[in-house]
Amino acid sequence: MKNITRLYLLAFVMLAAACSKDFLQRNPQTEITTEEFFKTPSDLETYTNGFYSMLGASSDDLYSDNIAVYSGGHELDNLIRGKVSPDNVGGWSNWGNLRRINLLLDNVYKTTGDQTAINHFVGIARFFRGWFYFNMVKRYGDVPWYSTVLQTNNEKDIYKARDPRTKVIDSIMADLEYAVTNIGTTMNGGTNTRITKWTAYTLLARVALFEGTYRKYHTELNLQASANAFLQRAVTATDTLIAKGGFAIVNTGAGAEDFRKLFSSNNLDGNKEAIMIQKNDAKVGIANNTHTVLDWQWALSRSLTNDFLMKDGTPFTAQPNYDKKDFVQQFINRDPRLAETVMPPGFANTPGGAPYLIKPDFGGLLQVKFYPRDPALRGGWVLNYTDLPIFRYAEVLLNNAEAKAELGTLTQADLDKTINLLRKRVAMPDLNMINANGSPDAAQAALYPAVSGANKGVLLEIRRERRVEMACEGLRWHDLQRWKAGALLAQATQGIYVTALGGQDVTGDGNPDIAIWQNKQSEAPVPGLPANAPKYYLDGSSYYLSGGTTGTIQFTKDQSQVRSFTDPKYYYFPIPLQQTVLNPELKQLFGW
Repeated sequence: MKNITRLYLLAFVMLAAACSKDFLQRNPQTEITTEEFFKTPSDLETYTNGFYSMLGASSDDLYSDNIAVYSGGHELDNLIRGKVSPDNVGGWSNWGNLRRINLLLDNVYKTTGDQTAINHFVGIARFFRGWFYFNMVKRYGDVPWYSTVLQTNNEKDIYKARDPRTKVIDSIMADLEYAVTNIGTTMNGGTNTRITKWTAYTLLARVALFEGTYRKYHTELNLQASANAFLQRAVTATDTLIAKGGFAIVNTGAGAEDFRKLFSSNNLDGNKEAIMIQKNDAKVGIANNTHTVLDWQWALSRSLTNDFLMKDGTPFTAQPNYDKKDFVQQFINRDPRLAETVMPPGFANTPGGAPYLIKPDFGGLLQVKFYPRDPALRGGWVLNYTDLPIFRYAEVLLNNAEAKAELGTLTQADLDKTINLLRKRVAMPDLNMINANGSPDAAQAALYPAVSGANKGVLLEIRRERRVEMACEGLRWHDLQRWKAGALLAQATQGIYVTALGGQDVTGDGNPDIAIWQNKQSEAPVPGLPANAPKYYLDGSSYYLSGGTTGTIQFTKDQSQVRSFTDPKYYYFPIPLQQTVLNPELKQLFGW
């Protein structure tokens, strides 16, 4: 109780500070609390518990090329439509999180007790500082690096310029290297709801792979020479996790069900693939909002669905007339993960209930990944009680294979212990390195024209596998960033293919379930269409068919607000104008 009281007091002081105009301009009101805190490892544990709110699970890919359309406001959508500027951009307001972290690191010298425990909690603080700055670098590139709490009399640092990306990334890596060395595997609960050594290794590998590929493909930085060092660290970090972490891909032989349970289960405590989870439990009133993934404000893109292979391992895009397959046809003989990501024909959101019918408004490809299948786990707005993965082992395997492919060291044995474990879970054929490199898939090559070299084919397939396996887990935009594939956001998105106006079978029973007409005047009788079947009209709607009366669903917004992607400018966000006025040393980058 004493520690809880201290934490409340400290939180109150920091909250009051956070309410002032700007983090860089406020006085640190911490003298009393720092005297009371940071005396024992127990104090450090109590304090670091407050950092966990910085981490959370993601259950969507807003706004990336995995999304057909999104009816809410999103900054990436605004960016590609030329509606972002320093005058209206958000961000740059979360420096209070860094202050909280640095406050511990500045005061840990006062802590006495078991040094291993002290180092453990310092490692957790440095993990979160690495997490904070990694997100800042992804958004802004160069940013000011602060390793201590700023004091009001330190104008030199308060009004400093951005530090170079190289310095910030090296500092992030130093923090994470400390974390993997000092964070324990069982201390502080030792469960997959806490930061452990393996969580730190996972983040270290993610950062290393991101930066290695970013430097390789973003030639505007002139950092290509240092790319391989980061790729190699991604390899050694993931090799360590694979060899010593004790994690495994869950494969009970249930196929797609094993995959589904990762995202719709109410208990991932003992799941061998869950490196870290967001625990949700009705008994303690902690919940999520994942029921909104199905048919709320967005749907998934045809581009994403096209990337799922056929069940025999061949590309869907190699099928005759693949681009003219309707909603039901596109699910036939596909990778089982497709129907666990995109709502398939006949899907019912309650066991034994009537099939859920698609609506053309968002394109018809509704997300079911993360949707709780058990109605008892869907309690309403922010009242879902499924556990959600924050870091999972599949990403580790994908990172390992990709880094080795980029370095040119990948072997078939590497694929068999990484990518092919993911494929075996859903009974998909193995990825064969020789075959992939011998005949690179043309559709994948068109998505990623910068990929070249002897490993071109297998690297393209690893990227496909990453997109398919990790869809809707919040990684897609950052993958496009590091691969310098942002131009994909400039392409107008598509929904399902409609063969002709009139009745549409969307449940797979051969009978029409909905109807699409140009307008009410063009309606005609449709044999077998239920009297109460939903009817949709193209005239005056937010979507249209690419061929007029046939074709893929496309969106009028892409006509009235044309997409574009300015390279390299749009890989970075501008700093809000107000901040550059407060600190003239903060200069905009890449044309902002």
